[in-house]
Amino acid sequence: MNTNSNSYTIIYASVMVVIVAFLLAFVNSSLRETQNKNVELDTKKQILSALNVKNVADAEAEFKNLQIKDMLMNEDGTLAEYTGAFATAYEKEAKEANRFHVFVANVDGQTKYVFPVYGAGLWGAIWGYVALDADKNTVYGVYFSHASETPGLGAEIASDAFQAQFAGKKTMQEGEVALTVAKNGKVTDATVEVDGISGGTITSNGVDAMLKACLGNYKAFLQANEAAAEVEENVEEVVNENNEEE
Repeated sequence: MNTNSNSYTIIYASVMVVIVAFLLAFVNSSLRETQNKNVELDTKKQILSALNVKNVADAEAEFKNLQIKDMLMNEDGTLAEYTGAFATAYEKEAKEANRFHVFVANVDGQTKYVFPVYGAGLWGAIWGYVALDADKNTVYGVYFSHASETPGLGAEIASDAFQAQFAGKKTMQEGEVALTVAKNGKVTDATVEVDGISGGTITSNGVDAMLKACLGNYKAFLQANEAAAEVEENVEEVVNENNEEE
């Protein structure tokens, strides 16, 4: 065959493309299990970060130590244990299967609930986890990350300083998600608002919208304890009034 002919060049190039494609497919298939394990491990580290457990040497062991269970919320707000493979694509599951995950942990003998959240910042995807106390209304900790926000501005949602503001904030008010990222320096209700990032208004708004939308999916679960807390508060007020009268 004439190695200088066009037909030879086309055949040679086609064979090389097929060989390279085969090799890439083989490598991808070989590494898929390892890649999935790394994604799962990174997801567990993020969940642990929301529970204020950071930079652990063995995330798998700590995950087991905190007895973290992956649960699904039923329509009535109750939880049922999830028995499928460890989930990492929560947005896809929510949209395609209407499934909403809740991670239940035991931290020093106290129950914590962790909710995945996902949304959009200025330049790309943002995501994270919000951990609540057993009352389902008080923030225990949060973790946020991003794909491509601006360093020093929107990227600050991943900083400890920004995330630390959420601890102790309330999530629900009058049956709606009230947890809010306010404009920088414009916090008016410290019980539910955190200070947004200076120079990162659009990303801050993205976090705010993400919290409202994603936590809003869990209202059936969150409202139960909010209602119970209101009843308990009203009863306590009545008891105090009676004691004052006596």
